[in-house]
Amino acid sequence: MEPRDLRRAVDAGRATAAELGLEVDDVAVLHDSDRVALRLAPCDALARVALEAQRAEAEFEVEVARRLAEAGAPVGQLDPRVAPRVHVRDGLVVSLWTYHEPVGSPVAPAAYADVLLRHHAALRRIDLPAPHVTDRVAAALREVNDPERSPELPDRERDFLSGTLGGLSAEIGAGSAGEQLLHGEPHPGNLLHTSKGPLFVDLATCCRGPIEFDLAHAPEEADPHYPEADRTLIDRCRALNWAMFAAWRWRRDDQMPDREHWRAEGLDRVRAALERCEAGPARP
Repeated sequence: MEPRDLRRAVDAGRATAAELGLEVDDVAVLHDSDRVALRLAPCDALARVALEAQRAEAEFEVEVARRLAEAGAPVGQLDPRVAPRVHVRDGLVVSLWTYHEPVGSPVAPAAYADVLLRHHAALRRIDLPAPHVTDRVAAALREVNDPERSPELPDRERDFLSGTLGGLSAEIGAGSAGEQLLHGEPHPGNLLHTSKGPLFVDLATCCRGPIEFDLAHAPEEADPHYPEADRTLIDRCRALNWAMFAAWRWRRDDQMPDREHWRAEGLDRVRAALERCEAGPARP
């Protein structure tokens, strides 16, 4: 967020928690992008704060979290001390979650595949309307194809991203067999290694599609530990994921830190992933 909005977000998180009876003497910013994650102490709650324009997304995330907690999914949970809802304050939306202290070591590939398997099983136990993967691609295409939304994107790269997003989306959308609810972005940044085991967070990206779309966000070393996954489809989904990532970085209003670096890096990752698709996976 912009510095002024970040200050408002800190104040909104603190005030919302205090009004709900949680003691807040200190606020630490854990993550700052289009949404902010705050650790509140000494109540040890996590506040997620976004602009009010993202209210529908925040409410969707709270509903997904509530349903998945009931299904026993390995996910970060809402704070049980307050009602499971989104609070509106000063043009911002606030939701309150249980804070989990991360464990230092990374999640091993086999454990990563196992927690994703368990998460997918829980997602199959809930009934929730969610957008399809191709709907998310369409949103990225709107950013790429509209020079007013992405004014700094060079024409050559605009054509490249547009063709890649459109082509891969059509390929992946053509096969509907085996589709289910997905996390949407289960990359390492959204998997906390905690004392209670690995837990997925950032649940607002829940969507419907092939499980390979989720696997394409996980470390490649986890692929062999997830049975019956289509390795070729995983590679195509990796290329699609990087194309969407690159598209978001070229948005006029993107607020990701070090955006200039990730614009170039994203495009390089797309090209490398496409080359791999053409060569075929060199894995068992």
